[in-house]
Amino acid sequence: MSNVPANLKYTESHEWVRVEADGTVTIGITDHAQEALGDLVFIELPDVGKSLAAGQECAIVESVKAAADVYAPIAGEVTEVNASAADAPESVNQDAYAAWLFKLKPANAAAVDALLDAAAYSKVADA
Repeated sequence: MSNVPANLKYTESHEWVRVEADGTVTIGITDHAQEALGDLVFIELPDVGKSLAAGQECAIVESVKAAADVYAPIAGEVTEVNASAADAPESVNQDAYAAWLFKLKPANAAAVDALLDAAAYSKVADA
């Protein structure tokens, strides 16, 4: 069973979202996603300052088995990327929730409320 922290929100495409104190959101891929992909060897992150639409492909995670797109869970502007995750993709395999990929300033903060909670995501991940 994958690790699904209760304090995060999730998407059906296996991204996790954490709302920060300053109103930005931190985004990464779930433990389930990294497990399904296997050993990550490459991560391509979005550009800081890029405006993303909800559901837009914005990053790529590549493993020895496959490449997968990462989607923006909500609309917003990229404020920061985690270069250390890109430099050491295996860090996502080690702890998918510590090795975040990028941060967004939400276009609409309430959009996060519409994302899946841990219980709902667990049903998607186990399907």
